[in-house]
This record gives sequence, structure tokens and C-alpha cells, in this order.
Amino acid sequence: MSKSKVYGLEQARAQLPLIAAEAEAGYSSEITRHGKPVAMVVPVKYWQAQQGRAVKVDGILALRGTGRGLWSQGAAKAVAQLRNEW
Repeated sequence: MSKSKVYGLEQARAQLPLIAAEAEAGYSSEITRHGKPVAMVVPVKYWQAQQGRAVKVDGILALRGTGRGLWSQGAAKAVAQLRNEW
């Protein structure tokens, strides 16, 4: 794991979306209160590895969330028609 960035508690509160995006990209962040470390935000894969858990995503669940914004507002009707074909 690469060197972590350090955020003060108030700064971390304001920068939480950025910190989460960094974790998703594989970077960790240390959160401090009055200069003392109180928490770490680490990538899930790193945390799972430390816990001895296997990282496994397969099947259709690996694709979840990837279609957001691809369908128009009337997509529910189109999806219903597609489902009725089966």
C-alpha cells in the first residue's frame, strides 16, 4: 500500500467524497484530531486482505451500477416490454 495522505478531522469532513474516491483508487488516508492519528480510510481490498477475506466479485453483480444514465426517463416501459418477452 502506498504512503497515506493526512487530513485533520474537520478537513476530512469537508473532503470526504475526495477521500472516498482516493480509497476507491487504491490510496489510504489518515485522519487526525489535534495532530494525533484517530482513524484510517483504506481501500476495501486492503482491509479485506488484512482480515483474511477473499475479494471475490463475479457474475452479473460485477456489473451493478454501470448502466446509470444510459436509459431515458421512459426506460421503465421499455424494460417492462423486454421482460414480457421472456
